[in-house]
Formats: sequence, C-alpha cells, structure tokens
Amino acid sequence: MRKRILALAFAALMVIRAVGQDATVMATVQRFVDAFNKGDIKTVVAVCAEQTSIIDEFPPYQWHGPSGCYKWMNDYDADAKKNGITDGVVTLGAPRHVDIDGDRAYVVVPADYAFKQKGKPVTETGSTITLVLRGREAGWHIAAWTWSKN
Repeated sequence: MRKRILALAFAALMVIRAVGQDATVMATVQRFVDAFNKGDIKTVVAVCAEQTSIIDEFPPYQWHGPSGCYKWMNDYDADAKKNGITDGVVTLGAPRHVDIDGDRAYVVVPADYAFKQKGKPVTETGSTITLVLRGREAGWHIAAWTWSKN
C-alpha cells in the first residue's frame, strides 16, 4: 500500500511539473507574439536563441544563423511596407502539441493573422506556427519556427 501511495505521489508530481513546463514554454511563445504585435524588435530578438532557423511566407522565405530573428523582423517590415501592410496582429489559439524532452520543446499552435492592406482589413485564418524551443538557465528561447498558411 505504501509503495502504491508513493508511486501515485510521484506520478502527480511529474504531471504538475509537465504542466508547469508547458505553461512556461507557452508563455515564451506568447511573449514572442506579443512583441511582434507591438513591433518590439528588441523583445523579439531577446526571445529567440542566438542561432535561429525560420521559414515564413514572404521572401526570402528562410532565415537562419546568428541574428535570424532580427533579419526576419527587418525583412517582414520591408515586405509589409512594400505591400502596404500595416497593423499586423497574430492571435494564437490553444496549442495542439507541447512536447517537452529535457531542454527541448516542440510546439504546434493554430494562429490567425489580421492586418490592413492599403487600409482595408484582411484576416488570414487557420494558419499554424510550429516552434522548437531550447531551455536555458535564463528560460526558454525559440530556436526554430515556421509559419504555415492554411
């Protein structure tokens, strides 16, 4: 009986720990999205790992290496300006997957993107952002992500 109680207590602690890690990982993802929504490049870059790999829907479609998030944000701004896009806002849905293994996490989240194009409202629904995060002493950082349009 005592072994059974200890096993149940251990299992409960592992669930609590996993839920806490999920929340911490998703808080990092939300911080990244909030910074993007505000145009806060400093926070976008701070949330990303030093070496980052990105795939997104606008040219040049991929960014990687040192300062990957910084380069992506600059290219996003240039593409938005070129196409008359303003007021871009990403809204995340409930995560489909948050898989954590040690200091790595794999996250899949549905997302919508609303913006104005030449003053007219546009909404892209049903997209997905898939991310890989690395845990560090200073918290989780985004090491890779891809945006997939529906």
